[in-house]
Amino acid sequence: MAKDKVAIYIWIVDTILKHGKISKKDLNNLWKKKTVYSGGNPMADRTFYKLRRAVEETFGIEISCTTDGYYWIDSDGSPYVKQFAKWTLNNSAATSAIQELGSSSGRVEIEEIPSAREFLPIVSSAMSQNHKIVFTYAGFARSRPEVGILFSPYFLKLYKQRWYMFGKKNGGGLRTYALDRVTEMEVTDNEFLMPSGIRMDDYFGNIVGVTSSRAGVREVVIQTTSTRAKYLRALPLHRTQKEEVHDFYSIFRYELKLNYELVSELMAMGPDVVVISPRELQVMLIERLRGTLDNYKELM
Repeated sequence: MAKDKVAIYIWIVDTILKHGKISKKDLNNLWKKKTVYSGGNPMADRTFYKLRRAVEETFGIEISCTTDGYYWIDSDGSPYVKQFAKWTLNNSAATSAIQELGSSSGRVEIEEIPSAREFLPIVSSAMSQNHKIVFTYAGFARSRPEVGILFSPYFLKLYKQRWYMFGKKNGGGLRTYALDRVTEMEVTDNEFLMPSGIRMDDYFGNIVGVTSSRAGVREVVIQTTSTRAKYLRALPLHRTQKEEVHDFYSIFRYELKLNYELVSELMAMGPDVVVISPRELQVMLIERLRGTLDNYKELM
């Protein structure tokens, strides 16, 4: 597929997402201003119909239309659909931009990330058919790889540029595995039954990262410097984020379960953040800080 067509698909979806809902007239006005694609000409209805279909076939993103003629991205009641759409578009846009550089691509440095390309298609295929997989896992906490894990993959999640699969281990409970720690994998002929009514929100809706917890959801309140607040506005810690802006600082509120990744994210902000509540989270941070300081006692 020609890269200019992909760029047009990305522009259409990105424009609709930015506006929430947009009329065909307003979309057309913006299209005419995007002269690199339109040449200043309006978009014919037939052309727009073809582009809508192409977007759905290429990205799996459905562009819906209200009865009064406004277009919007159908998120099917789940924030994950919209997040996936944005992630897909961002990756496609980055790929197109790097390809555009051609022989100048040596001027762009790409962060090396743990690879999951070998096993991601296998997991996604198994999920689409509700088939169990069997794999070998070399977890960081184990001295030897665990062989022959029989697993029912329910969900996939991308966090910190690593892919994780979440589901049920045969003979055990619910588990999360990082795909870059898998060394062998194959799809079995054994089918599994997806639990009725199960949703990603049930496990990941109120956590940062991939470590879930049976503990209840807590209101997490933090105070940040004005500079740090700008970063959190641009890249929220979690989608439940709410901000109160003050003269020299901001207060952020979240609905979260307390876990390892949350503590790590807050630690990474250093002195720019102070946990106001809950007390349990304050204690978790203090213990982590004490452990860090203990490593440097001899140098103090």
